[in-house]
Amino acid sequence: MQRKSSSSSSSSSSSSSGGGGSWDIVKSFVRRKQVDSIHDAARKPGHQQLSRRLSVFDLTTIGIGATIGAGVYILVGTVAREQAGPALTISFLIAGIAAALSAFCYAELACRCPSAGSAYHYTYICIGESFAWIIGWALMLEYTIGSSAVARGLTPNLASYFGGEDKLPALLARHTIPGLGIVVDPCAAVLVLIFTVLLCLGIKESSLVQSIVTSVNIFAMLFIIIAGGYLGFKTGWVGYELPTGYFPFGVNGMLAGSGVVFFSYIGFDSVTSTAEEVKNPQRDLPLGIGIALSICCILYMLVSTVIIGLVPYSELDPDTPISTAFSTYGMHWAGYILTTGAVTALCASLMGSILPQPRILMAMARDGLLPLFFADINKRTQVPVKGTIATGILAALLALLMDVSQLAGMVSVGTLLAFTTAAVSVLILRYVTPNEVPLPPTLQEYFNNSASQQLSNDYEGMSDKNCEDTIDSCADGQHLLDSRRETSIISPLIEKHRTQDEHKQNKRRQIAAWNIILVCVGALVLALAASIQGLPRFVKKLPNLFIDASLPFEFKNSLRFAFCAAGAAIFVCSLTILTCLDQDEARHSFGHEGGFICPLVPFLPVACILINTYLLINLGIGTWIRVSIWLLIGALIYVFYGRSRSCLVSAVYVSTACADEIYRSSNHLKKQPGRRVIALAMRRHNSTVLVNFGVRPCKASVLVLKTPRFSMGPTLECEDIGAAEDGQVRETGSPKNS
Repeated sequence: MQRKSSSSSSSSSSSSSGGGGSWDIVKSFVRRKQVDSIHDAARKPGHQQLSRRLSVFDLTTIGIGATIGAGVYILVGTVAREQAGPALTISFLIAGIAAALSAFCYAELACRCPSAGSAYHYTYICIGESFAWIIGWALMLEYTIGSSAVARGLTPNLASYFGGEDKLPALLARHTIPGLGIVVDPCAAVLVLIFTVLLCLGIKESSLVQSIVTSVNIFAMLFIIIAGGYLGFKTGWVGYELPTGYFPFGVNGMLAGSGVVFFSYIGFDSVTSTAEEVKNPQRDLPLGIGIALSICCILYMLVSTVIIGLVPYSELDPDTPISTAFSTYGMHWAGYILTTGAVTALCASLMGSILPQPRILMAMARDGLLPLFFADINKRTQVPVKGTIATGILAALLALLMDVSQLAGMVSVGTLLAFTTAAVSVLILRYVTPNEVPLPPTLQEYFNNSASQQLSNDYEGMSDKNCEDTIDSCADGQHLLDSRRETSIISPLIEKHRTQDEHKQNKRRQIAAWNIILVCVGALVLALAASIQGLPRFVKKLPNLFIDASLPFEFKNSLRFAFCAAGAAIFVCSLTILTCLDQDEARHSFGHEGGFICPLVPFLPVACILINTYLLINLGIGTWIRVSIWLLIGALIYVFYGRSRSCLVSAVYVSTACADEIYRSSNHLKKQPGRRVIALAMRRHNSTVLVNFGVRPCKASVLVLKTPRFSMGPTLECEDIGAAEDGQVRETGSPKNS
């Protein structure tokens, strides 16, 4: 009887593996990890958690330092002259509100999933492995190019202290390699290596340096505000006395300026990459993100208000607007303070660019997608020293040999993609909360080794009569099963009601999932249609395969509005349905409880998706071509390396209702290693097996193992039937809907 069952099971599984191999490959791209997978990884030999030493003040200085770069000293003049005029202050406010939408999403995710990896970690938990890889790979590009570009920008600012670049020491001055035309920048490379060493000393030590540098930068901006405000009140704010009014370029110009200055808020997401090093992440992470973003927005608005009030926007120098404004009033000495502020801003931004990347590499290596080399944590400093050194060397080489100014647009792609997936992740957590988690490899190995050894000892050479005697001897357990069956017969209405509730819940989840997808599609179509200014110019750049370039302008313009209307219809209808749907009750117990909760869901995350999609599309075709090449390289690495070495390759997915019971059982079994453990290999088709993971004579649960047609993998469902004896195994018939 037992041998026959085993043979049929093996033949069934072999046939399924042949027919479902392609489907298994597809499922591998969307497999998701659990929130606390870091705790299992930390128990492995050689793995160690990061030190929790950061406070709210540390997070705030990291966020401000990574956000406020030297760009604000230039953007004020450029955007005011070309787009916003005196309304630049409102442009900064609108951009700050748009950035706050993403900050709200990050704050909730950081509280629920406080581990290293930032957006990569959240995407892996909520969306899937392949999407998480793309986000992690794009963020690598952002931080590497960003740190190199910042280091290159530091050289001319430091040279101003020496009287110009030609006065720098020969070892640090820029040189051109004869015959190649490559301009090397030793000063930039040295600066990258210096800050890399600082980051290797420890998170608390590096955050102290970050705090000092950021404080100097803030004092420089406060000088601009106070001294400029004094001059403005003294002279009557001549910059606002214009015949064109406060909106010389109209509302459209003000909104266009908001799109440009939005990128000056990028950097606060660096705070979430240190989630594993925060003392109290549920409280400190939202405060750190919120305070840092608020301070940056206030400083940006005050600086722009003062500078535009001192000099009419049309007379601002696009390269050095702030120093030129002070020079107009004879304050040439203020240039040294402004230069100091720019240098410290660049230094803080450089540290903020190098800090997150080793932690993202560490998170990807822990998940098996990258070599374990990057997951190593130094025992003394408790930071990923190897990953930090590798990141610093690569960034130093790029800063030394390449002029990365042309690649600066690629820096924004990783952040905007991360912002978008963070908003989508919040929608998934609220409406389609992940209801399956993978068993950790250590737990699977523990049960599988114990079970295989016990099964081979107990059933080898055992006759059918002995098997029957063994099962019959479990009288108490069988009595409980019979009692459960009688209860089901006596109370069919209860079982029917529970089945109906589960069916309604599954239906609601399906509707919510499809509408989340449609919201993203509608946002993409709407942003595409709204971004094409004059469809004829767009059509001329494309091969005339689908649209004839000779069509009249009115037809092309109407086609653009048709796409815009279709995208808006999909977007609004999907958003309306999401608003009417109830949110998943499981969201309350998902991840770590407590902490910040994102308000106004689904409106706030959906608005975040729309804004970030619009900004992504407007980065330009050249930027997207270069980014696509990078993403293609990453996709090949994932397909041929990461996917087959992922920690979830052989994962068994367990319903969340059963996961806690399995963990409790495993902890109890580890405390009593001499007791017997029985686990039965599951069948893959049309069978349900009841297996007792118990310890005689304790109270245990029965696990129902089955593989639904569209599940992520083998799924274990938990059914508590009270006390049962070890070795109790009972097969049921083929379920109707498995």
